[in-house]
Amino acid sequence: MIAEDLQALALIPGLSGHEERVAHEIAARMPVPCRTDRLGNLIATFPGTGPSVMLFTHMDQLGFVVRKIEDNGLIRVHRVGGVPERALLSQAVLMSAKNGNDIPGVIANKSHHATQPDEKYTVPKASELFIDAGYTSKAAAEADGIVIGTPVTYAPNYIQLAEGRVAGTAIDDRAGCAVLLDVARSLANRPDGPTVHVVFSTQEEFNLRGAVVAAQSLKPEIAIQIDLMLACDTPDMSELGDMRLGGGPGISLYSFHGRGTLNGVLPHPALVTLFENAATGLGMDLQRSAQVGVLTDLSYVQLVGEGVASIDVGFPMRYSHSSLEVCQISDLEDLARLLRAALEGITPETQLDRRA
Repeated sequence: MIAEDLQALALIPGLSGHEERVAHEIAARMPVPCRTDRLGNLIATFPGTGPSVMLFTHMDQLGFVVRKIEDNGLIRVHRVGGVPERALLSQAVLMSAKNGNDIPGVIANKSHHATQPDEKYTVPKASELFIDAGYTSKAAAEADGIVIGTPVTYAPNYIQLAEGRVAGTAIDDRAGCAVLLDVARSLANRPDGPTVHVVFSTQEEFNLRGAVVAAQSLKPEIAIQIDLMLACDTPDMSELGDMRLGGGPGISLYSFHGRGTLNGVLPHPALVTLFENAATGLGMDLQRSAQVGVLTDLSYVQLVGEGVASIDVGFPMRYSHSSLEVCQISDLEDLARLLRAALEGITPETQLDRRA
């Protein structure tokens, strides 16, 4: 079921701030009715006893927004989120027009025969790029519903690879959404356990604060965030850690952005122990991550109210923020198993105070 959910969700465009189509599909797959808030967060509550838990993942994706349409019909964009310039040239994109149509286009790449030697090893700035959707005039593009502010994403794609691995658009974090759907289905049938607020959050790729609104309303005592963890099993990543595809789920012991924001997460010790014990009980390997340059919306959720005991958990993923990200389905399935076991370990006696 996780693989099926992931494929369906990966093929739906949902730029930050424009997640409605993704939310609609998730809500249709949830075992209980969901509600939304003014930022579009999708929320379902499973009542219980003991510390309340906000279990969440983001459903938006990064991309672009139209900033100008040239008189000749070519389209200029701003980036939304951490879109890497080196991954953009000649990429297929999809523009979600205001009339409901999805308009395909391609990010232009200068013809090789006209490329000068000093250009061959440089990456153009995002501000220099333009999208060619076939239009020959600004009026034609506008007649199709393309206007300033139109959301643009990588063209949705999903590819089955060898050994249970898949490549897809917005694996970050539609894979997390697929895992959370699987956990939610089991929560609907559990005999007891803590109160769990399942949240599919918005605008994570834009400013990481969509989930904050949900946390302010729900006032959880524990926050468990699901997202990718950087796989380090390719030659370009081998020095950064030991996380690998097929190695099972992981927990983050340290994250720090370090790029214009002094933010990150140092997990609550009780929750580290909770997940370590859950993995041991399942006979499951638990990978560990410590990364600079990584930031999730948990960084802000942990500061809500009097503070929230927090931890990032996730799955290894290759090629983050590119048009095709790669993960392994078995890691997602094991992550769902781990989350269920960890939630079962949260009781009214669970101690969250930080004491010497």
